[in-house]
Amino acid sequence: MQPLLFGLFLSMYLITVCGNLLIILPTISDSHLHTSMYFFLSNLSFVDICLTSTIIPKMLVDIQTQSKVITYAGCITQMFFFGKLSRVGQPPPVMAYDWYVAICHPLHYTVIMNPRLCVLVVLMSWIMCVLHSLLESLMVLWLSLCTHVGIPHFFCELNQVVHLACSDTFLNNMVMHFASVLFAGGPLAGILYSYCKISSSIRAILSAQGKYKVFSTCASHLSVVSLFYCTGLGVYLSAGATHSSLSSATASVMYSVVTPMLNPFIYSLRNKDIKGALERFFERDTRKG
Repeated sequence: MQPLLFGLFLSMYLITVCGNLLIILPTISDSHLHTSMYFFLSNLSFVDICLTSTIIPKMLVDIQTQSKVITYAGCITQMFFFGKLSRVGQPPPVMAYDWYVAICHPLHYTVIMNPRLCVLVVLMSWIMCVLHSLLESLMVLWLSLCTHVGIPHFFCELNQVVHLACSDTFLNNMVMHFASVLFAGGPLAGILYSYCKISSSIRAILSAQGKYKVFSTCASHLSVVSLFYCTGLGVYLSAGATHSSLSSATASVMYSVVTPMLNPFIYSLRNKDIKGALERFFERDTRKG
């Protein structure tokens, strides 16, 4: 199975990196895309690249060398960066609100979603997630881990490391559960509220084609959001329970590998503005060449 897994995850990683770069490059270079929506999209794409880069390259090396060893420092480092990036890479609530303002309050859109607010939201998100991930990583350092432990997972995920500790993990589990509700339950509720408001607003759209377009976009967004939040919540809320390592690893693949790969296709690459910016970007490079 190892050659098959190597080819599968390498393909998914390359698709993730290339797909998200195709969003970041035109967004930076094209002034037409310097809006709040594409600012959040480029931030999401950057985080998705970094998130998958914290786990997949190490896993590919392990598969190729047939080694399953990671140092203690490497495990803690991977856990810190994955925890930070998995939480900071959650702009869908802000993007849902941005879309809600654009549809329901179009005349006030530029006033509400001003550049200063957008930068502040992203900056506060990074600060909060760095501090929280640092707290959880330091709490793991206080635990007494059994020597030569084996993690039944494909990377050092927080709940898996805590689950194998020999000392009391009650406080760690409480912090994980609180973080799951705070960083997943709250944003998910905000997303559902925004889309409910959008759904009620588009009833006034006279064009059946316009309604279909908005509803199809909502459905695609909600499918990816549900995949990310439901699998993530399932993994961390069941941290203290006895559960199958295979099902836990499968759920982790869904929100840590599959979702970053799907985000470019769901959010941007079907967008006419992104397609036009990509064409202008490659035409400009061709002329320079």
